[in-house]
Amino acid sequence: MLCRVRQRSTLDFPTKMVITGGNDEEDKNSEEKESKEETILAMLGIIGTILNLIVIIFVYIYTTL
Repeated sequence: MLCRVRQRSTLDFPTKMVITGGNDEEDKNSEEKESKEETILAMLGIIGTILNLIVIIFVYIYTTL
């Protein structure tokens, strides 16, 4: 019994497309928006870490009593 295996051909596409040209004001606005988003995400990460530490402390206290 013979089995045939088909080989797929793959195409390489660029993963990012960069659009050049445009208004400098639009670039500044998008950079400010991204910076604000990054700041919010960083604050959420810090708050989440603090809450996790509080939970760990309460669980440790509860289990040692």
